[in-house]
Amino acid sequence: MLVDPRHPFFRPLRVRVLCVLLPLAWAGFEAASGSAFWAILFGAAGAYLFVMLFLNRKEDR
Repeated sequence: MLVDPRHPFFRPLRVRVLCVLLPLAWAGFEAASGSAFWAILFGAAGAYLFVMLFLNRKEDR
């Protein structure tokens, strides 16, 4: 597991949203500038973070 979704750093929603949106935004920038390899790499990183931080995250109660 590359990202531990239960780490206290990822508890605030704004941190999780930024951790997902920044790589996806950078992927869009790379795609617009014609760098397909980097666009795919950052897009995959953003998708992985979305899955780990939103879909597989279990709240500590």
